[in-house]
Amino acid sequence: MAKIKINKDKCKGCYLCIVNCPNGLIKVSGELNIRGVKPAVFSGGKCTGCGMCALVCPDCGIVIYK
Repeated sequence: MAKIKINKDKCKGCYLCIVNCPNGLIKVSGELNIRGVKPAVFSGGKCTGCGMCALVCPDCGIVIYK
């Protein structure tokens, strides 16, 4: 099972990772980051490590650990 690490301070709130996660494991945080947006966060669960979230992130704010 893989894990996703999202750098909340790099997130600009485009939410492309949320839309592209085939398992729906990324959600919007309830807190604001340093940019003043609610960043995407990994909600836990069974990540397959497909890498779609990291691939579509325009700010390279997502790292996948297998």
